Amino acid sequence: MIVVWQVTEHCNLSCPFCRYDRRLPFTRYEANPDDVRRIGRLLAEFRALRGERVLLSFLGGEPLLWPPLLSLATELRGYGLDLSLTSNGSALRNERVRTSLLKDFAELTLSIDGFAPLHEKLRGCPGGWEQLKTMTQELNCARRASGSPLLLRANIVLMRDNVTEFSYLCHELTRWGFDEISFNQLGGRDRPEFFPTQRLLPEQVQALRAILPALRTTLADMKVRLLGNTAYLERFDASSRSLQLPIVDCKPGESFLFVDEQRRIAPCSFTGTELGLSLDDIRTLTDLLALPAQFRAQRRIQQPVACNDCPSTRVFAKFGVQ
Repeated sequence: MIVVWQVTEHCNLSCPFCRYDRRLPFTRYEANPDDVRRIGRLLAEFRALRGERVLLSFLGGEPLLWPPLLSLATELRGYGLDLSLTSNGSALRNERVRTSLLKDFAELTLSIDGFAPLHEKLRGCPGGWEQLKTMTQELNCARRASGSPLLLRANIVLMRDNVTEFSYLCHELTRWGFDEISFNQLGGRDRPEFFPTQRLLPEQVQALRAILPALRTTLADMKVRLLGNTAYLERFDASSRSLQLPIVDCKPGESFLFVDEQRRIAPCSFTGTELGLSLDDIRTLTDLLALPAQFRAQRRIQQPVACNDCPSTRVFAKFGVQ
């Protein structure tokens, strides 16, 4: 079971494709640590009952700006949960952050969208590229010295300005010490003003598909996994051509849950409005186990708009390999 929890809408960077861009004026919400603690206990019960791994993954905004995160991580790890987070990496300068990552987390994903000029332009962080490179390499050295099982992953958002340098960027990130590299296509829902001029073109997707097999093999020889299988690239191709890919049944809630800033628990980040239930309704293990049936019943009543052209990277196997 994977549970992704958006714990804060605060961010310290200004990515023009992200809804949490620090320049945008809106009220920003944060998770209640008591909610995280309570659901964490239920997930521990779920783990004990099912005998399967439970990964609790934190998103933002920038999750390392959420003050309770590090202290909660120690507690949640004590429940037997595996922890993950996706970060812009700016907090890696903090020694307490690095210590917590090595001690309490199973995975760390760092968002890196290009070489220094593009990365720093997109994120509004002069000098951020070299700082992130240095901190990642130091973290990699520390985890090897300590024997930490922390997995390091880089994630790249592909757009017109960086897709042609994807292969070169992967090789560079391999030298930083990453174990895995994943990638997304630029989406248009969060910042429609940025999307039209940067969305991937069909010919760019075809070029990407052409280079991936050899790139995957080369990276594997360097002990780095490049994620994203054939179905994932088919999603890219359809999106670039504005073709819809509906999903009839993604088995909602059976292996993946998403908790958003409105305290809603849903099958994914795109269905909270139609299928989401309040965390107040999830009080016991029985409540948690009943979620898949409840989501299916609600989906029969009201089909989520997103299901008509599913954008979920999980459904299309972002983390799969060929």
